[in-house]
Amino acid sequence: MKQNTPKLGNWGLVFMVGALIVAPIIFVKGEFGGADGEAQEAITEIEPQYQPWFNPVFEPPSGEIESLLFVSQAALGAGLMGYVIGLYKGRTQTKPSDSDKP
Repeated sequence: MKQNTPKLGNWGLVFMVGALIVAPIIFVKGEFGGADGEAQEAITEIEPQYQPWFNPVFEPPSGEIESLLFVSQAALGAGLMGYVIGLYKGRTQTKPSDSDKP
């Protein structure tokens, strides 16, 4: 039985993902920053006398290390999710059939 091949091949998908990555860099003008800095600016603008309740437990020495920790956390989470999805997919595909029962 012949499988239907998709009109858009793997290289087309790679190109589309690349375009989604590059397009914001080209067309969005301004700085790319985190939401933490934006929130702090908004709070200071609304209430200039505001004092934080506590200080961070760990402050990375540089922005690069902070980015490394963030990316490592994202990769670990994605790997864990992929493992769990694969595990459940494998379990559903290898269920014992009636002929395997004694």
